[in-house]
Amino acid sequence: MLFEPVPEGHKSGYAALVGAPNVGKSTLLNRVLGTKLSIVTPRPSTTRNRVLGILSSDGSDGNAPHQVVFLDTPGVVRPKYRLHDYMMRDVDRALRDADVAVFLADATQGHISHDAEAALQKLDGFSGHSILALNKVDLLPMRDDALPLVDLYRQRHDFEEVVPISALNGKGTDNLLSLILARIPEGPPYYPADQISEHPERFFVSEIVREAVFNLFRDEVPYSTSVVVVQFDEREREKDYIACDIVVERDSQKGILIGKGGQALKRLGQAARREIEDFLGRPVYLQLHVKTRSDWRNREGHLREYGYG
Repeated sequence: MLFEPVPEGHKSGYAALVGAPNVGKSTLLNRVLGTKLSIVTPRPSTTRNRVLGILSSDGSDGNAPHQVVFLDTPGVVRPKYRLHDYMMRDVDRALRDADVAVFLADATQGHISHDAEAALQKLDGFSGHSILALNKVDLLPMRDDALPLVDLYRQRHDFEEVVPISALNGKGTDNLLSLILARIPEGPPYYPADQISEHPERFFVSEIVREAVFNLFRDEVPYSTSVVVVQFDEREREKDYIACDIVVERDSQKGILIGKGGQALKRLGQAARREIEDFLGRPVYLQLHVKTRSDWRNREGHLREYGYG
């Protein structure tokens, strides 16, 4: 693989985004990359895999030329299923790779939650640089309202910096990037400058379908769902053909996803197809099948088959 000549002073490094569920890690990744890479829903624990996003710059943004590889991790939870064990391994793996850990906390919470404490425990053995990013400050009546929470976090962990941000509107994210760049080493890029992830298109297609499930269905159904791309054919003179299996744990959940006369599944397919076409930049024919695999979240063979191994 050939790279362009490396500019003098070029910086390269890994930054792991870590925190409790629903604190805005995926929203932040999408914000700094300027494109939607991680799926985002209002529901907690949407992210299940480590999502790698690559930010490259030639220095025209006012910073040193750089390539920061961001690792969006699942929200840290106390495991209830074997699936959660795999998710927490992804968090640990991201921290092993990272030069900088960006710990996201919800500025609207007045305390350190149980999940936030579990996430902080992941940082206890981290030997790199750590930054506290206090997210959702746009929802506070006054910025100083977050100071007591900052004190709690600084008493719990020795963060090098604290930066208030809004991942949703971008406030403070430029400052956060500058703090990250100050802490990663000089070196050549790991990836070509035009590459934004190492995941294949199939991965993002499955995530988009799963996002649509989270957006259209309630209660336990989205959490009991996995999506597997079983066929992905790129066709020159026709729409690309994509077939996905949507896996649930119970027949009752399968019935909810399909709906009366297949109408619910049709709505799901329409919503997912629009997002997939927007992501791929080309038309697709999407076919969805719903299958039941009892207790798949606790079965080693199913977890590996669905990409969590």
